[in-house]
Amino acid sequence: MKTLFCLIRHGETDWNVARRIQGQLDVDLNATGEAQARALRPGLAGLDFAAAYSSDLRRAWRTAELATAGLDLPPIQPLSALRERHFGVFQGLTSAEALARHPGVHHHHRGRSLDYDYETGETLRAFAARVQAGLGGLAVRHPGARLLVFTHGGILDTVYRAATGRDLSGPRDFPVPNAAFNWVEYQGDRWTLGAWARPAPD
Repeated sequence: MKTLFCLIRHGETDWNVARRIQGQLDVDLNATGEAQARALRPGLAGLDFAAAYSSDLRRAWRTAELATAGLDLPPIQPLSALRERHFGVFQGLTSAEALARHPGVHHHHRGRSLDYDYETGETLRAFAARVQAGLGGLAVRHPGARLLVFTHGGILDTVYRAATGRDLSGPRDFPVPNAAFNWVEYQGDRWTLGAWARPAPD
């Protein structure tokens, strides 16, 4: 049976604006991010979901709280499998800072090396496996249902690649905006792309 996912990346943070690598550091939304989260409500109002899940990192969880406030939706359940990738020694740095401090690591970062873990983090291959196991597990738990998920850019990147046959190591040539609607279907370990990067209604 097909399970339909509505995947939403968290709202904007100050670190997004500064292009600072967040990874699993627990950064909160800024004022713009909070407004983006609230703007999701009209798009969610009237939709039926069997369950709602969120990364337990603050920026995703706060987005979920603001987006669903006052709506007749299932309670949000935290799921650590929905966390962003752990970027090891790169976490907290801008790209320029990372290049200056860890040039060797930066080489692997730019090349999207599948089996490099940023010295203390998570390899891209392991991260993709975590994404597949986490979301696939939700599909098994809710076969044929519609699920609402608040998560991170890396998770969405991985799902989009799986649904479109793009290689994990290739450059990102598709949008993953903050606080947008992304619809995908999952059946038998296969992803199918629906509507992607749809903005919240005005």
